Amino acid sequence: MEEKDNKGNGERETGSGKRVAGNGKEEKTVTLKEEEYLKLKEDAGKAQEYWDRLLRQQAEFENIRKRFERDRQEFLKYANEKILVELLNILDDLERAVNLSEEKHQDTAAFLKGVEMILAHLYDLLKNNGIQPIEAQGKIFDPHFHEALMQVENAELPEHTVLEEMQKGYLLNDRVIRTAKVKVSKKGN
Repeated sequence: MEEKDNKGNGERETGSGKRVAGNGKEEKTVTLKEEEYLKLKEDAGKAQEYWDRLLRQQAEFENIRKRFERDRQEFLKYANEKILVELLNILDDLERAVNLSEEKHQDTAAFLKGVEMILAHLYDLLKNNGIQPIEAQGKIFDPHFHEALMQVENAELPEHTVLEEMQKGYLLNDRVIRTAKVKVSKKGN
């Protein structure tokens, strides 16, 4: 096999039309028609264009994702603003009631009426925001809505009837956010 040094660049040509690079790997020479070469060159240009477009779209997608996350965090940070402003009004009413009580006003009935009005305002706020109490008293125990704290023997009522509500439970738009803490009946031995 005949080998020729190719212009001192570390490559040498073998008699078979192959080149051996300076690193010892063989390189093959391929002959193409000019139109095939131009088509390959055009396709390579398109591939580069598509690659650049893909990189830009990935960067744009990442920017959109980051912006969405920032907007989501901002939304969560201020999502409860409306309800909190309404709670501030109730807080103001409670502070006024306490101040009147501290000034030794002896009209207990008026004080109680004021507290009842504040409580009604709070119930309206909860109702307007989709919160409703869970009905428990006299109902059959349901672990999805009730949490049994005690069982008491009772022969007059069916077993597992809620006898007493020890703490109210609440739903938020039909989802339990706090179970009702209850005392439940059981049959005697």
